[in-house]
Amino acid sequence: MLSLFGAVIGMQLLTTLGVTPNTTLIGVLITVIVSRIPVSAFLPLRSVHMQNMAQTAISSATFGAANGMLLPIAIPYLYGSEQLILPLLCGLGAAILLDAWLLYRLFNSRVFPAAGAWPPGVAAAQAIRAAQGDGHVFLLGLGVAVAAGGAWLAGIPMAAFGTAFIGNVWALSLFGCGLLVRNYGAPFSGIDINAMYLPHGVMIGAGLVALVQVFNQVRRPSAAASVDPGRETVTTTQVRFVLGSAGLAYLAIAVFLAVGCGLYVQMGLAQLIGFVLYSAAAAYAHCVIVGVAAMHSGWFPAFAVALITLIVGLVLGFPPVALVVLCAYSVATGPAAADMGFDLKAGYILRGNGSDPRLEEAGRRQQYMASSLGLCVAILVVALVHKVYFSHGLVPPVAKVYLATITAGVADGVATKLVAWAVVGATVQWIGGPKRQMGVMLATGLLIANGLAGVAVGLGILVRLLAQRLPGNEVRGKLEVFAAGAIAGDAIYGFLASAVQSLRFWR
Repeated sequence: MLSLFGAVIGMQLLTTLGVTPNTTLIGVLITVIVSRIPVSAFLPLRSVHMQNMAQTAISSATFGAANGMLLPIAIPYLYGSEQLILPLLCGLGAAILLDAWLLYRLFNSRVFPAAGAWPPGVAAAQAIRAAQGDGHVFLLGLGVAVAAGGAWLAGIPMAAFGTAFIGNVWALSLFGCGLLVRNYGAPFSGIDINAMYLPHGVMIGAGLVALVQVFNQVRRPSAAASVDPGRETVTTTQVRFVLGSAGLAYLAIAVFLAVGCGLYVQMGLAQLIGFVLYSAAAAYAHCVIVGVAAMHSGWFPAFAVALITLIVGLVLGFPPVALVVLCAYSVATGPAAADMGFDLKAGYILRGNGSDPRLEEAGRRQQYMASSLGLCVAILVVALVHKVYFSHGLVPPVAKVYLATITAGVADGVATKLVAWAVVGATVQWIGGPKRQMGVMLATGLLIANGLAGVAVGLGILVRLLAQRLPGNEVRGKLEVFAAGAIAGDAIYGFLASAVQSLRFWR
């Protein structure tokens, strides 16, 4: 039931407002309220682990239905190729399930460590704990109040403020700089960085180096899985197997889409092979890059990175129908993996930060099952109701941006600009290393049109650095609880505001 609710809410808000809300905390609140009903069947819902499963299912369904399924199939609908929707539904359904599996298997590895920030996951865990009366209710409530007030009075994205207390300072500083340059650079300098393809080139360079760093990490000698709290529990051998298996799976999906969508009629054999290889690599890279960005900042630039994939496809000269399939495949991958990371981080905290390896392994497996259930519900719901949405003119706004890019093509000299800025992104990413992900985070900020988020990140980092100078060993823990409240408050306020606007739209 929660998955069904999350899928409908995700589709509704993405088509009417262009955003997908984080329903994790909504799932927590619903479960907590239901658990208080004096009926014996609802008593198990008072368990923090049951609440963790509930929030995992609803959030997976929300992002799976909206970002993973409805948005991608809206692109061929707008292009006038509705015959592509059925094979895309099948291929993209497999892709989002693969995303969740990839993150599940790589969580608490060198690629996606459990010690990573994963801010929305921290917020969900702290909200669940507070509902149990763990003594942090005041700090969490203060964070919620501050976030709701900032969002209501000034429209500030307070989730960015809360994230600054949790993530890596270097990564978040570059993220904030990117946000500020993207949104306030043009008025002061008169230079349009989008026209220069600066954000796109920086992400291409940083993303390529990030992928190389990922594969370099798994080339180290394999070690036995650690059972110490806070240490990675996925061996190098396991990481290699997962990455290799995922690569083959993305390639198989690309082959299926190429055949199912009839692209062999549009292209020669050499170009078809090139398309299959490029689309599989793009989807794979998209999943990893979005996951890394989400781990460090809580934000994942899935829409923007998919646009970069599309621009490169245009430069490579693929025909329009192939670009529609490429864009749909690319944009579908990533959000399900990022959301899986958030949910697993929440469960990891609630299960004692890995102090009981057997409990952690069992709980993580059950979370994966809950996520898979949510994604399957999302696939089914979109398959059944997408025609209703499209017939009423309800399509995600960003799908129109992709269509405009496909039909307009790219101007001469774009490839040169992309290569030039890719060198900058690659350099920053190489200097920062795989732990800081400075290049990817700089590019993420450059791609997001939200200047106030940059201000919020900067202010949060400043408060964090000042607070850490205070005496006492519990400052960091208290900051984390307050930050979780800020992220939770922003998510709840955003969800309610979006829901109200959506109701007004239908009225």
